[in-house]
Amino acid sequence: MRIAYVCTDPGIPVAGTKGASVHVRAVLAELVAGGHEVHLVTPRPGGTLGSDDGDPLRAVVVHELPAVPRADRTKGPAEREHAARAVDAQVAGVLDAVAPDLVYERYALWGRTATAWAAARGVPSVLEVNAPLPREQAAHRTLVDAAGAEAVARGALTDAGAVVCVSDGVAAWARTVSARPERVHVIPNGVDTRRVRPADRPVTPADGTEFVVGFVGTLKPWHGVDVLLRAFARLASGDPTWRLLLVGDGPTAADLAALADRLGVADRVETTGAVSQDEVAHHLRRMDAACAPYPQTADSYFSPLKVYEYLAAGLPVVASRTGQVPQALADGGLGTLVTPGDEHELARALAALRADVARREHLRGAARARAVERHTWTQVVERSLGLVLPAAGRSAA
Repeated sequence: MRIAYVCTDPGIPVAGTKGASVHVRAVLAELVAGGHEVHLVTPRPGGTLGSDDGDPLRAVVVHELPAVPRADRTKGPAEREHAARAVDAQVAGVLDAVAPDLVYERYALWGRTATAWAAARGVPSVLEVNAPLPREQAAHRTLVDAAGAEAVARGALTDAGAVVCVSDGVAAWARTVSARPERVHVIPNGVDTRRVRPADRPVTPADGTEFVVGFVGTLKPWHGVDVLLRAFARLASGDPTWRLLLVGDGPTAADLAALADRLGVADRVETTGAVSQDEVAHHLRRMDAACAPYPQTADSYFSPLKVYEYLAAGLPVVASRTGQVPQALADGGLGTLVTPGDEHELARALAALRADVARREHLRGAARARAVERHTWTQVVERSLGLVLPAAGRSAA
């Protein structure tokens, strides 16, 4: 089967290191593994797909659209929005040339063409929705044509053969927008359990010479890393064996480094910067416990990709009780849930976890088993394709 994967979001470099990039590549790799001929349509490939000749992503045919210019002093946000819509319009010509048997699109703020093209031709389509983008854009960036963005969302969600949302919160929004709410389904994010595996070593004893608490993700305000840093400082100020490993980069990196210095723990905090997927897997194996310290927000609609990575690595997790996180952690059965933004509770939970070696040993096996049984990217893609294809067509070339 020939599948066109469309991602017109200019903020996602497909070959990049951000979480959305990892997500796109994971789906592409699963489609290739299913025996399909896969065509990627994007304005931002972000580099060469595939690390070597044996990487399945090397089989993906890339169709590069014109780049969407960044908003700057010469081009304001309104012009960027207009440019993004013009780039999306060019998707139709690519799809005409490719003639796919199925269109799989990652919903973008101005992505309207792909699902319309598929609907007009009777081609099955899946629209993957990771966030209520008009709301997100208006809240965190700049949205000039709000009515236009809502119209794009309504058209794309209505035309799609199936709408796959990563969380109940996203699905609730999608059902209010689409004229066909019955086509909206929830399938959470996944993880590459072949790449991410538990460390090949015993769990660290409570009195070990070093205990590493880790975080993976983009360093942004809504990930709550400042709360984690303050909680860590409470532990490390009286015990030099605590270590904090921050895997990733982002706009708050400098502020976090300054905070660590003010708290007197800079020498025990390691920040890797942006790293590849293989490097993420390596750093996960260095950790003894992992955190997802999300703050409390009005719209906790995310699907916690990092939490699924932690589970696949067999790590005990301490995470905020918000959004989809309790569900991912089996309501605390696979980790410890704490109050969002409470550095004192977070510190106590980490200290208790370090002291309880037996629980950490149990969680290594239980977390890994849950990831393998329920959260692989293979399962995510099979469920998504299953919404629009008969079983015989999901893995046939």
